Amino acid sequence: MGHQESLSRIVEEIVVPQAGDVDRSAAFPRKAVDALAEAGLLALTVPAEHGGGGQGLRVATDVVRQLSTACGSTAMVVLMHYSAVAALTATGAGSVLREVAAGRHLSTLAFSEAGSRSHFWAPLGTATDEGGRVRLDARKSWVTAASQADSYVWSSRPLAAAGPMSLWLVTAGAPGLSVGPEFDGLGLRGNDSRPVTADGLVVPDDARLGADGAGLDLALTAVLPWFLLLNAAASVGLMQAVTRETADHLSRTRLQHLDRSLARQPESRAVLGRMRIETDRTAALLDATLAALEQGRDDAQLLVLEVKAAADGSAAEVADLAMTACGGAAFRKELGIERRFRDSRAARVMAPTTSALLDFVGRALCGLPLLDGPEA
Repeated sequence: MGHQESLSRIVEEIVVPQAGDVDRSAAFPRKAVDALAEAGLLALTVPAEHGGGGQGLRVATDVVRQLSTACGSTAMVVLMHYSAVAALTATGAGSVLREVAAGRHLSTLAFSEAGSRSHFWAPLGTATDEGGRVRLDARKSWVTAASQADSYVWSSRPLAAAGPMSLWLVTAGAPGLSVGPEFDGLGLRGNDSRPVTADGLVVPDDARLGADGAGLDLALTAVLPWFLLLNAAASVGLMQAVTRETADHLSRTRLQHLDRSLARQPESRAVLGRMRIETDRTAALLDATLAALEQGRDDAQLLVLEVKAAADGSAAEVADLAMTACGGAAFRKELGIERRFRDSRAARVMAPTTSALLDFVGRALCGLPLLDGPEA
């Protein structure tokens, strides 16, 4: 069975049926994640030489988009895993990639910190030499799948080199690590996003991913494009789903005193039309960004910076329009619209936030470096 057939089956048989319960109880979608691992979908982007699917960003975005049409929390767990795999692939972490390929490993990113918040490029967590081993101390603020992942791609200040950041592979559950309280958030309630603290965590020196001090370059070149495009894909999936659900609601709900469906009301149709236009426009930008990367075009980096910012705003707008079009019914949980509305709010505050990305786009257009000052 190909990956598309496996994905469709898992979405239909597992992700869709459990999406409401995942949201209501803020439960990690373990059954779906295990099924995705068993089907090889968590290994889809692992290089073939390590036993994975050898697929690239375009295929990964489509997986995340399809998951997001069903469950935003499941999509978020997978997109963070794919982003971590991008870092592991770029640094040749073959042993853990083989574990992912075997369906035994879920990874995630641990970048944002309590002290520097969404400024992931300025970690405050430290790395200290302890005679051939390294001590890591940090307060990570938001880590997706925090209590469920098998490893974290972890950022810190460099051990000794110049530069703002080094990256490490940290094994979940290691002595010195502690995971914060269960996530009880507004949206994406099942993504298990929690603080993770390292207090005297000791890792071997070969746990470093890439050169000491080169972590920011790795984050910007190897990880950020995956994170931004996969986030945009999740937003597109959400918009496609909520637009379809709104159309279904308008078609099946009747105004009995007029003996006509809501779909016969021009005001409702106009709102639905706006939703579809914004959805298609965002999907087209995502596709254009993928094409620019694949073709090595000069505008690829600019489009990468644009796509999440555009999709973040569009997802929030489309979900808000769905609430308007469906009226009071949208406030009932059984319709599912309000879940999409809540989930749509999350992307704008994920680092790099929409405001940070807009600044990056402006800097790129003005020929300025993306970062300056002491953090660059």
